[in-house]
Amino acid sequence: MLMRTDPFRELDRLTQQFLNTTGTWSRPTPMPLDAYRVDDEYVICFDLPGVDPEAIDIDVERNMLTVKAERRPRHDGEGVKWELSERPLGVFSRQVMLSDTLDPEGITADYQAGVLTLKIPVAEKAKPRKIAISHSGDRKQIRA
Repeated sequence: MLMRTDPFRELDRLTQQFLNTTGTWSRPTPMPLDAYRVDDEYVICFDLPGVDPEAIDIDVERNMLTVKAERRPRHDGEGVKWELSERPLGVFSRQVMLSDTLDPEGITADYQAGVLTLKIPVAEKAKPRKIAISHSGDRKQIRA
């Protein structure tokens, strides 16, 4: 049997149980993320430890990126007596608005060690480019 010595942890668990903060499909729990840019690519990392890759859903609609995942109990059934349960279960969801400068068609996803990593390329139209200037007499024309 596992013993707990932190009374505040037990209070947190009881509060979560009382307030029913376990995520459901109608009221999912938000998941933590990191987002950063590397060269011509944005990277978003979502923490989803213990989630089966089959239980992750990634959707893009009108520049809105939605990631949903569900963490189910691993050992539920006859003969199982839970001694301690602190890991949150249920549905997790996060939405991120993508700007028009990103290419949602080029998104790639990788799931390793409980971290879902999405890579979103910058759209060609948003990349910096040089504009050549031609000289024809007194008039200057700008070509793209």
